[in-house]
Amino acid sequence: MPKMKTHRGAAKRFSVTAKGKIKRSKAFASHILTKKTTKRKRTLRKAALVHSANEKAIKRLIPYL
Repeated sequence: MPKMKTHRGAAKRFSVTAKGKIKRSKAFASHILTKKTTKRKRTLRKAALVHSANEKAIKRLIPYL
């Protein structure tokens, strides 16, 4: 069986933690920042984990990470 290919778009957006969970960055932090509060923008900088319902699908996209 041939090797699986990594989905390059997914590889740039997700990373795997030491325990095997998938880390992601939060959305809505790139533009139109003037109307967002400082607290909201600060929270958007932090990383989040992918929900367990979506974990299996994303692990299939990034098999070797």
